[in-house]
Formats: sequence, C-alpha cells, structure tokens
Amino acid sequence: MWAGYGAVHRAQTDRRRDIAVEVKIGVQHTPREIVLESGLSAEEVESAVGEALTGKAPLLSLTDDKGRKVLVPADRIAYVEIGEPATRRVGFGAL
Repeated sequence: MWAGYGAVHRAQTDRRRDIAVEVKIGVQHTPREIVLESGLSAEEVESAVGEALTGKAPLLSLTDDKGRKVLVPADRIAYVEIGEPATRRVGFGAL
C-alpha cells in the first residue's frame, strides 16, 4: 500500500516541476510587487490567498519552484495576480 503512495507522490511532484504558475503579489505601501513561480496549481494558490484574506491564516505563505518560502502579512495584501499554468521549455530552440 505505501509503495503505491510513493509512486503517486513522485508522479505528482514530477508533474509540478514541469508546470509553473506565475504569482504576482502587490503589497500595500510598497512600490514593487512580489513575483514568484510556484509549483502549486492556480486553484491551490487561490485557496491559500482566500484563507489569508478571510482571516483563517495571518500570513499568506507560498513556496516558489526553488523551495524558497514567501510570507506576506494578510492585512498588507493589495492584490494577487495568478497567471496561467505554463510548461517549462528545455533546450535551445527558436522562440
């Protein structure tokens, strides 16, 4: 039973490495926005933002595709822009 779980977990992790969602967070009284690429789906990012804005979590906590954690106080969020999932390109090709 656990062997199957490991295979499923690895498949989900591999899938998330191939697809990235760009997230832009505007913070009140700050001239620059925070931009990160997350391995989470757009729905998962939206859920995390919703929990922070409804007061269920004091911080918006997201992890980028390199493993760095971004924490933003929920009461300082001005806006959140969630981009479309994009597959990562590998190699040298014509754009």
